[in-house]
Amino acid sequence: MSNISEARPLGLRALEPDSFRAPAPEVQRLIDRNFMRLMPLLVFGYILNFLDRTNIALAKAALQTDVGISPQMYGFGAGLFFLVYAACEVPSNLILRKVGARLWIARIMATWGLVSMAMCLVKGPSSFYLLRVLLGVAEAGLFPGVLYYLTTWFGPREQARATGYFLMGVSMANVIGGPVGGALLGLDGTAGLAGWQWLFLVEGAPAVLFAIVVLTALPDGPAKARWLSEPEKAAVLAEQRRGREGGGDTHLSRAFFHPQVLLAILVYFLHQIAFYGVTFFLPAIIRSWGRLSELQIGLLTGLPWLCAFIGAGTLPWLAMKGGWSRLLMTGGCFLLALCLLAPLAFPPALALGVFCLGMAVVSPIQAVVFTYPPARFEGAALAAGLGFLNALGVTGGFVGPYLMGAIEQHTGHASGGLIFMSAAMALGGGLSLFLRYPHQDRAR
Repeated sequence: MSNISEARPLGLRALEPDSFRAPAPEVQRLIDRNFMRLMPLLVFGYILNFLDRTNIALAKAALQTDVGISPQMYGFGAGLFFLVYAACEVPSNLILRKVGARLWIARIMATWGLVSMAMCLVKGPSSFYLLRVLLGVAEAGLFPGVLYYLTTWFGPREQARATGYFLMGVSMANVIGGPVGGALLGLDGTAGLAGWQWLFLVEGAPAVLFAIVVLTALPDGPAKARWLSEPEKAAVLAEQRRGREGGGDTHLSRAFFHPQVLLAILVYFLHQIAFYGVTFFLPAIIRSWGRLSELQIGLLTGLPWLCAFIGAGTLPWLAMKGGWSRLLMTGGCFLLALCLLAPLAFPPALALGVFCLGMAVVSPIQAVVFTYPPARFEGAALAAGLGFLNALGVTGGFVGPYLMGAIEQHTGHASGGLIFMSAAMALGGGLSLFLRYPHQDRAR
């Protein structure tokens, strides 16, 4: 087994595996039908997830005024979520594989909704930190759990497309989260509650209710899907198995220590530094541009995420279809690195436009990174590998907000941290050149 240090970059146009070729037309129609059945449910759930995970970005200024949360405390609390979330990822994914996706995803949704609603009870730094920890425990396993669930339905080519669609939930949450959150903050004083308390209460409740929908409507896998005939279930399984070009490795230890898994973790870690730095501090950057209402800030914050939504729904599928997944991942990292610097170089209107361009590739990069473990592993090894990749990679969500908060506290504005995030994305782009699929191992 080669080490990461021995790997040579394969270039932006490296050949893709045969498992990415298009399926037969009748199989493609079956795949599209499964997409229509599954993805709206999963995407809507992820919209709710991200609203509840990131709505503290809009509440930041009010928390600072009302309960004394300084920028550095805010950055620490925002990031603390990810440390706990990461620690619970692999166990959660293994439990999901054992008890079934339907029950476990519904449990995740119900508990995170309740904790998110409880954020309205924050009285100071200690309760803020405690509830962010509990939210991390509650949410752990949703993202890698859904990705593992998708591998039971689709091969790698369609997994990238499905992951891109799933990540549309992140973008849509940020598109609607800004204006909705701004409107909820405008309820300040209604029924004796602060605007930020209304924000947490109103946005947390739908997750609890939607857990019931998931429990009744989501099948545990193709074998439990009522809309599939027996021959169709067999066809879905055959297409899904076509993606195991690496032999379907089931060794649990290799899912943790394979050099390519470790490299994917590092690339994803750097991606998450930038991703969550933007998520938690973009409203503050826009607020610094002038006198804007909370609703205006929310609307402007949503524009880059609208571009991310369009990119997530189109670029991963087009890249896999045309054999350009490496270009999308590596080129996207470098493009985003440049665009992150726009607020430092351009006036607000132009900076926002350039920023929107970079955000179009933020989710597609993530979608491609998560195609590497399914090409090598299956079963418990795949569930653990996806959980491990997300667990360690997402700790970038702690590093990014924490350092952005520290930079803002010492400089007085949030835009200085953009240089750090840009450097992280550029490094991630360089490292991504060394990622390989199993057929590329054999070709070396």
